[in-house]
Amino acid sequence: MGKARQNGLAPRPHPKFTSRTEVAGTGCKSFKSTIAVDSEASNSDRQCIFNPLPASGSPTRIHNSDNMAGAARALNWMYRMAVPASAGVFLASNAMFDVKGGTRAVIFDRYSGVKKEVVNEGTHFLVPWLQKAIVFDVRTKPRNIATTTGSKDLQMVSLTLRVLHRPNVKELPKIYQNLGADYDERVLPSIGNEVLKSIVAQFDAAELITQREAVSERIREDLTRRAAEFNIALEDVSITHMTFGREFTKAVEQKQIAQQDAERARFIVEKAEQERQANVIRAEGESESADAISKAIAKSGDGLIMIRKIEASREIAATLSSNPNVAYLPGGKNGSQYLLSVGKA
Repeated sequence: MGKARQNGLAPRPHPKFTSRTEVAGTGCKSFKSTIAVDSEASNSDRQCIFNPLPASGSPTRIHNSDNMAGAARALNWMYRMAVPASAGVFLASNAMFDVKGGTRAVIFDRYSGVKKEVVNEGTHFLVPWLQKAIVFDVRTKPRNIATTTGSKDLQMVSLTLRVLHRPNVKELPKIYQNLGADYDERVLPSIGNEVLKSIVAQFDAAELITQREAVSERIREDLTRRAAEFNIALEDVSITHMTFGREFTKAVEQKQIAQQDAERARFIVEKAEQERQANVIRAEGESESADAISKAIAKSGDGLIMIRKIEASREIAATLSSNPNVAYLPGGKNGSQYLLSVGKA
């Protein structure tokens, strides 16, 4: 280029730029043409090409670029911190567990197995993934056990047994190891049916009805003993429902009807006997009364008879006086008459 100037030749513009002028106060040149830089462009020119200023020459876009870069760095930092923070929250939530009222927990460790300690009520900690808490309800719960079996006299009997049960709290680890969390589903139906069938087979069908309390007591004792072998405590055992076959039920009804008929016949016989005895007593009384009257007449004459006639007449007059149509009574053989108004005010 120096030789060209010496020869009086004007410098030819770079083929890739039509013009470039320096922006006042910035030290950068603005290029009007295709955005490209050759080996002759300076570093400042390259910076200006890739970061052009606005036409007005204000540095506002440079500041905006700085703000965007800061926001990007902040978002990147937040993203990098969100992952460990989420992991920390997840681990903390899985490291805590609550044992509510009326429950107990057993800890299962992946390395050492079921721990022997029973976790009481409250909030506790464990190692996530490595340990797991199994919660047991230790409150008394009801359960119905139904079975159909035969009695001693080969009558089919359907029984329903109500059992109030709970686990032995101190033996919860052993219960979980041997039976699992659904221990009651595994144990109570089987031992309940076993005990019911063995006890019912010792009684006749009629005895099951008349000795129901004794049967229930026998079932309670045997079932409590069997449940204790599995670390289950029974609070109460009772028979809530008992039905027999249709034929036996019909026979019992007929027997009850026959007994009622016999009782009715017995009542009729007893009633007739009592009436006969009453008649005898009444006849004896009348005989004694007639004998006494005869003796009195023989001794005192017919004065007693006249007194009785007068008393009878007064009773008749008192009865007829309530009838307003009757004013007097006609006389007898002697023609005497009785006025009903006599003695009234």
